[in-house]
Parts: sequence; structure tokens; C-alpha cells
Amino acid sequence: MLFFNKGSPTTELSFNDLREGVSTALAAFGPIGKMLVVPPDITRLHSHAGDITRCVYEQLPRSAGAVMPALGTHLPMTDSEIEAMFGDLPKRLFRPHRWRTDCVPVGIVPADYVSTVSDGIVDYEIPVSVNRLLLDPSFDCIFSVSQVVPHEVAGMAGYSKNLVVGLGGAENIHKTHFLGAAFGMERIMGRDDTPVRKVLNYAVKEFLADIPLVHAVTVIGSDGSGVPKIRGLFIGNDDECYHQAAELSRTVNVHLFDALLKKVVAYLDPLEYKSTWLGNKSIYRTRMVIADGGELVVLAPGVKRFGEDPQIDKLIRTFGYRGTSATIKAVKEHAALKNNLSAAAHLIHGSSEGRFSITYCAGGLDPKAVENAGFCYAPINEMMRKYNPGKLSEGYNRLSDGEEIYFISAPGTGLWAWKGRFGSG
Repeated sequence: MLFFNKGSPTTELSFNDLREGVSTALAAFGPIGKMLVVPPDITRLHSHAGDITRCVYEQLPRSAGAVMPALGTHLPMTDSEIEAMFGDLPKRLFRPHRWRTDCVPVGIVPADYVSTVSDGIVDYEIPVSVNRLLLDPSFDCIFSVSQVVPHEVAGMAGYSKNLVVGLGGAENIHKTHFLGAAFGMERIMGRDDTPVRKVLNYAVKEFLADIPLVHAVTVIGSDGSGVPKIRGLFIGNDDECYHQAAELSRTVNVHLFDALLKKVVAYLDPLEYKSTWLGNKSIYRTRMVIADGGELVVLAPGVKRFGEDPQIDKLIRTFGYRGTSATIKAVKEHAALKNNLSAAAHLIHGSSEGRFSITYCAGGLDPKAVENAGFCYAPINEMMRKYNPGKLSEGYNRLSDGEEIYFISAPGTGLWAWKGRFGSG
């Protein structure tokens, strides 16, 4: 059932619109004494999930319930990150999700189902576990807040992914990530009906059917100058809110080009991006538009590590971003990578497959470490002077020395693709 829907490619929703949406949805849901809100973390700062969470707690006693950010494998949010995203919400409301230790099993997605949805490319079963707090019967409502935007694993982010991955355990995270990588990122990104999405929806419908779920999903689009605008808000308790959001996201977040680009410069906001695990959105979201022999320059002043998780950080440093064939070979030969398939998937996603060069200007990583991981390196201060994000226009730029580049100020907000590649996926 859809409780609230408002959005279009030209809509600009305000905080009051978000408040209206939340109020309408909560009234339709019925009496609530205690609620668990599941928003994304700081990596979805521009989702306005923080504002929506604040709207929820305006209408409920602040002593009732909890907020558990859907961290997935990410690090717990710091106090400063909580303040930046959620304002003055009391920090006592927040609970960290620890994906390796805090989850309990709820079911198994059968191998034959996984094989069917992946055209036989992957045929393993996927045991599913979720954070035990999600199953706490004292909550009258689980209010899941997420952003629908093109995504390298699920095709579109948000909705069921917010729970099954965001509050998921190791096996569902590892195996869904590898499923997406094996099926092919170019075949997945920007689509709402993908093998991973089918597995995520299966898990919610089969294993979490008794949970009192409400999904609130936003769609965020640029106004053309790089300033994010809330283009849509859809709230409901079934797939309809997701499908409406995905349709709008394809319109406002997928940027299709008639020709390939030779040089792309992407900027990673240091408040959001502190690892290549997150910062490689700059690669995932542009790989389909960069020409063979081209270059991607990643301006990453805040990036100081590879993985969010120490174990995965070590794996990235060891195996590097070498492309699909090298990663598959490493999975077969090394148990450490075979047992961390989400890391293997990330290594595949973060490679150009040898088609173009990637110059990673990481402010907090040693140059040799960056190069050992498979990237080129350039000093961040030097490159920020040359490609000043404050002076570049969103899109095409010609610099004073005559160089032509395409600048993207927030690569996590969309997908940039050549029509020939996107259409053939």
C-alpha cells in the first residue's frame, strides 16, 4: 500500500513537504508506541534521510524507540557525523550495526532461485541474517528510510537493500555483492529489476514478512549546477513505493551521452568519503562513459584508508584493483578473499578493466599504497589547484591551458553512461 507519493523531474520538495509525507504515512499506519528508524549513514548525507528521521521524532515521544543507521560494512557514525546528518536528535537514540557480530539468521535464499535470477551465472544459496534489533517485537513500526539512486550492486539503491544489506550479516552482504559483480555491473546499474534486487526482495517477503515495515524512499536530483534537490518522496509498505522512486530516479539520476568522454574529474566530499570502499563510486558511476585510453581523476582529500572494515582494508591492499579475471583467479587461489566475497566484488567494481587510467588523489593515503592498489597517484593539493572544484562548472569545462574535462562534483548521486554501453547492458 502506498501511503504517500509526491515527485517529478522538476519537483523541489521542502522540509515541510517531508513533514507532510511522514505525518500522512504515520496516520495511515496507525497507533505507534515504539519505533525503530533505519536511515542510511553519512555516506547518504544528501538523501535527506536525516531530515525525515527528525520529522518522525517530531511526531513521537523522543524517549520512544531508537535509530539504527544502515551501516552495512561501514564504520559506525561519529558524534560529529550524527550532528551533521541528524541535527539535534539525542545521541542516546542511536545504535550501531555491527555486521560481523550483531546478526541472527532468518532464512536461506535457495540456490536454484539464485541460479534462475542470475541466468545460471551464480548457483550458491544465500543464508540471510539481520541485526537482532530488527526482530525486536517491542517495536510497533520499523521505519526504513533510504534513497533510490543507481547502484553498482543492486542496480538501484534503497528499499529492501537498506535492511538486508544495511542491517545484514556477513554472508548476505558477501554473496549479494559477488552476485552483482559476477552478473556484470554494466548490466545492473540504473535498472530496478536485477538479480540482486530479486534476492533482496525475496529475503524481505519470505523472512521479514511479520515485521511491521514502512519504507520511505527519496529521489535526489541536481538542479543542473550540482546543487541537490529533493525530486520525490514515496512512502509505503510494499514494492510500489520503490518502483515509483526507481522510475523517477532513472529520469533524474541517469545521464546518457551520445559520445564517450576522454577525461573525467570527480570530486569526493571529505565529509562523506574517507575510504576507497566508498570513494570508488567515482569509478562505478562513470566507468560506462569513459573512452578506452581515457582518464579518470579522483579528487579525494578525505580518503585515508581503503576499506571501512580492517579485514577488508587488508584484502584491498593485498590484492588491489586488478580487474575481473585477476580477481576471480585470486578468489580461487586465496581462502581469505574467497571468504570475503564482498571485497572481491568491490575489487572488480573498482577497476577500469584496463580500458582507461585512474589517477587517485587521496589526501590521506601513501602514494606507494595507492599505486600498489592498481591506481596512478598525484598529490591532492597540486591537483586541487589544477582542478579547483569551487571554480569548475558541473559538466564540460575548458581549462586555461586548453585541456577539456568533464567535471562531476558528486559522483554518488547518479550514473553517467554512453548510450551504446547502457543500452547494451
